[in-house]
Amino acid sequence: MKPVFNHPLRVIILTIGLGLLQGCDSAAQEAAEATPAAEQPVPAAAALPADDVIARVGDQAIHFSELNTMLNSSAVVGISIPGLGTPERDTVRITLLDKVVDANLLYLDALKQGLDQDPAYQQEMRRFSEAILMSLYRNQVLLQDVEVSDADIEQYHKENAIEGTQLTDELRTVIAANLRRQRIAEQTEMLRARLREGVSVELNDAAMDPLEDAEQPDDTVLATIDGVALTWGEAKDRLGTKVSSASSEDRRAAVNALVDIRISVDKAMAAGLDKDPAYLARVGEYRKTRLINLHRGRLAAAMEPDDATLRTYFEENRARITVPENRKVQMAVLQSREEAEALKARIEAGELTMYQVVAEHSIAPEAGKNLGEIGWVEQGKALPELNDVVFALGPGEIGGPVQVGDVWHLVTVQDLRDAQYTDITDPATRKLARRMYIHDKLAEYTTGLRENDFPVEVYEDKLIALAQQEADMVKELTAKAAEPGSVTQQRIEELQKIFNQ
Repeated sequence: MKPVFNHPLRVIILTIGLGLLQGCDSAAQEAAEATPAAEQPVPAAAALPADDVIARVGDQAIHFSELNTMLNSSAVVGISIPGLGTPERDTVRITLLDKVVDANLLYLDALKQGLDQDPAYQQEMRRFSEAILMSLYRNQVLLQDVEVSDADIEQYHKENAIEGTQLTDELRTVIAANLRRQRIAEQTEMLRARLREGVSVELNDAAMDPLEDAEQPDDTVLATIDGVALTWGEAKDRLGTKVSSASSEDRRAAVNALVDIRISVDKAMAAGLDKDPAYLARVGEYRKTRLINLHRGRLAAAMEPDDATLRTYFEENRARITVPENRKVQMAVLQSREEAEALKARIEAGELTMYQVVAEHSIAPEAGKNLGEIGWVEQGKALPELNDVVFALGPGEIGGPVQVGDVWHLVTVQDLRDAQYTDITDPATRKLARRMYIHDKLAEYTTGLRENDFPVEVYEDKLIALAQQEADMVKELTAKAAEPGSVTQQRIEELQKIFNQ
């Protein structure tokens, strides 16, 4: 495939805030840019439609669209993502609904226990809130005049695109976004100046030496913003104490970044951005999902099994934990013992292959299609007569004849997979057993919450109706996409032109 451009478009990753804040507060930046995969079970209700509620846990509503958003995200660990409108999607949706119910139970339980008052949690929420406000202020106020014209887009396309590449609407959008990112990055100092317009900022040069961090009292003033102090006590957890690698210049840059954070947040709130729907939705989502994970983590820590408990659990759940040995088997089904023995002798003498025996002599109904390859067989799952033979063979060896009913079998092992997680003293086995133990204990805990603490209601009729509505929509869109001259067909043709250049 040929590239669209002679050189790749510059991809500039913008940090939350002003670009110039990069590195000063990575926790807040990362939280704002992407909530971790493990922390995305519950989108904020404020951002969801009110007419697609399919379940309630206490006072918490669960929405059909919420499950769809999660189903379309690869961040849902351990769950495949079936296509829209398929029965498989409905099955996975039920599994996911159960997970979301459990998440909401943990959320309500966390509130009941007052975990939302935890100082570390509240500090995380402040930082996340600041990061979102900074992002909104940057995009809606500071950067509103960073524009890209049609002429700019066409010039970039002319200079960088391979000859003959059509300037489609999609390509215009890509070019415009990248040009805008470039211009924002180039205007870092200008952005800081604009941010600080009308604000008096003074840095305390005497407090800029990181080597003095260990001796600094919490009331040491690092900077003042319109006369309001930014102290070491407020800032030290963000600035850190990397004495060996930091310099006074590094410290000055970091303090300046914290000053910019405070100014951005103050100006964002003065502009009413703390009432912005985007802010409310993202902060609401993070508040809930982070509290769920905090509670889950503390519960898991309290459920940590000792050695004796883990060994007992392993023995009681060996069938769930261990992965039995598997053999990939090829089989010929023959009418008599005499025929089977004669053919086996010819195979062992090199006169015939197992494939030839199956193709020319096997009476199995599917032999002509699969040439006797029946796939992977798990230890203990084959017919008893065959199991002992199959799992005594090495790769390439011929086993049998074995009688099953009125017919005789020759079998060969094409490949094998050793048993796994069979010994609790093995580190990998212990890790898996421990994870399953804690998972089971958490499931017991949430079951108790369902039964004793918070009511759970699932509106099955609504769920079924919305799933059918989705399936009908997909069917209709599929039919339209296949029509001559449809937008889908046009895009396919455009892509084919690019690929064939």
